[in-house]
Amino acid sequence: MNQVQPDSAEQLCDAIADAKRDGVRVEIRGGGSKARIGAPREARIVRTTGLSGVVAYDPAELVLTVRAGTPLAEVEALVAAERQMLAFEPFDHGPLFGAPAGAATIGGVIAAGVAGSGRVTAGSARDHLLGFTAVSGRSEVFVAGGKVVKNVTGFDLSKLVAGSWGRLVALTELTLKVLPRPRVSVTLRLDGLGPAASCTAMMRALGSHAEVSAAARHPDGATLFRVAGFEPSVVARCALLSQMLREFGPLQRLEEDMANALWRQAGTGSGLDGAMLWCIHVGPRCAPEVAARLAPHARRLALDWGGGRIWASLDDPVVPVRSIARAADGEALLLRAPHAVRATIPAQHPRAPGVAALEARVRRAFDPDGVFETGRFLDGEPAHAD
Repeated sequence: MNQVQPDSAEQLCDAIADAKRDGVRVEIRGGGSKARIGAPREARIVRTTGLSGVVAYDPAELVLTVRAGTPLAEVEALVAAERQMLAFEPFDHGPLFGAPAGAATIGGVIAAGVAGSGRVTAGSARDHLLGFTAVSGRSEVFVAGGKVVKNVTGFDLSKLVAGSWGRLVALTELTLKVLPRPRVSVTLRLDGLGPAASCTAMMRALGSHAEVSAAARHPDGATLFRVAGFEPSVVARCALLSQMLREFGPLQRLEEDMANALWRQAGTGSGLDGAMLWCIHVGPRCAPEVAARLAPHARRLALDWGGGRIWASLDDPVVPVRSIARAADGEALLLRAPHAVRATIPAQHPRAPGVAALEARVRRAFDPDGVFETGRFLDGEPAHAD
């Protein structure tokens, strides 16, 4: 299939209208960092990289408006120059597929509902998308939400499109909440804990007055805790954390470069080799059991969100990952797999019939002709649930 790259919302409307006229499906794609997630598909690629640039940025009001094709790296550099950061913690999927970081766009991050290790305290992309402009499957431009933090008017469509993977609309412009960057961020490391003890320590830390902003278990076994804020507060909270977790062993403070590298691996799945990469969401108390059942089959495991997210790299497609997740009332997303596996195993966890029907009705409301339905997620094929 051919590709088109519109540089305005009007051209994007035309591209979608042309696809409908030609009887082809449209895949909205930014930098392509997530292109290999989901089933192989035939669709006309509409790239949003022509829709790039900052529309408005008011650091005093903690609001940023950018076009959807703007590289994530540029957005983060822009707000970092003002000692600020995005209110959620994004990451780039490119390294999961052996590509260098830097290809991801802010629109792709929002469309995939990405959230890094900080989600457990800061929330995800959907929680900090204030408003957007988009083109529907009807080839119509529309605006939702607003450009102020306290906007409460209309339907909260922002939470609907974040994580919709381009199946509802094609995003053209986003308004995001930003926050002041912490003056100090410290990572403490605890060694020698198995998954069960690590989860206990992480849950204790996250539920304490130490105000830990992230907790994860690295694939090599180190349990990580992040404490951020003003320096006197960080020093006091680190001391409290050391006292509270003393039964698990001494906490070691890491240098910034080492800490960043470990968080990338524990919190984004980066560096987990193996033909298949699964992202499993479970209740933190269930994480040790799920990890124990996966361990005999997995090449490497990492736990994030205090145990609520498990990254598992495997080589064997027969391992019943989804059955293991389902037994713990969890869900499993298949992020990376060989072509043949992606063609038969849905990337997203199969929905309950009622939820699937509701999602289908919502999609038809935005895209009645199914122009965005590329078959990426193999909907309606529960026989391949594992």
